Amino acid sequence: MIFKEKFKVQLKDIGKENYIKNKGILEIFENIGTHHSDLAGYGPNDIEKTRVSWVLLDWKIKVIKRPKYGQTLNVSTWGRIKKKVYTYRDFEMYDEENNLCVIGTSKWTIVDIKTGKIEKISDEIYEKYEMEEKDVFNIGELEKIKVPEKFNNEFVYKVSRRDIDLNNHMHNLYYLDLGYEVLPEEVYKKRPFDNVRIQYKKEVKIDDIIKCKYTFDNNEHIITIWNNDSTRVHAVITLS
Repeated sequence: MIFKEKFKVQLKDIGKENYIKNKGILEIFENIGTHHSDLAGYGPNDIEKTRVSWVLLDWKIKVIKRPKYGQTLNVSTWGRIKKKVYTYRDFEMYDEENNLCVIGTSKWTIVDIKTGKIEKISDEIYEKYEMEEKDVFNIGELEKIKVPEKFNNEFVYKVSRRDIDLNNHMHNLYYLDLGYEVLPEEVYKKRPFDNVRIQYKKEVKIDDIIKCKYTFDNNEHIITIWNNDSTRVHAVITLS
């Protein structure tokens, strides 16, 4: 099933020259995906009954034509790939003239809200979502991002209450905020970046102290988010 919805670019969504920020795009994709889950019976209001919650593992978006403030966007999403413990959700964003603006894909798993352990995604769940075969990037599955060995910039942050989501983890969109904070000023001024990838490896919780480390390699700006003693990677972000 392809689920469709209209969104309007709001003031909070825009950055340079009134164009939508990457975080604004991801927020729209996150919202339409959640609304699709509401329809399927596995949204936030259903957690008390289902005892499971969706957890994001990966984002990939490509901006083709960046929308501006006030534009009405026609957004579509659908589930694809049926695996035992993870699945994918793809997205398309069009403007009012039906120009394709953004494509995206995301990888998800489902966890038991009591134990926090990954659960098998049942056939019953997949039937509710009416999965599609359409793949916006024509790549099947996302490859893992290699963690760089050397870095030339660092930003330290302590996770606070405002960062925490319904799963008691730092909300997935805030990783991108932290990634922008560690960018050197001359790199930050080049935004917005039209290709974004965020791979989540280990959840971040309240009061955690995390280190964001930056490097540039193979024509990509790479941010790695570590724990305080740099022994565990929480996420890797690439921008280009």
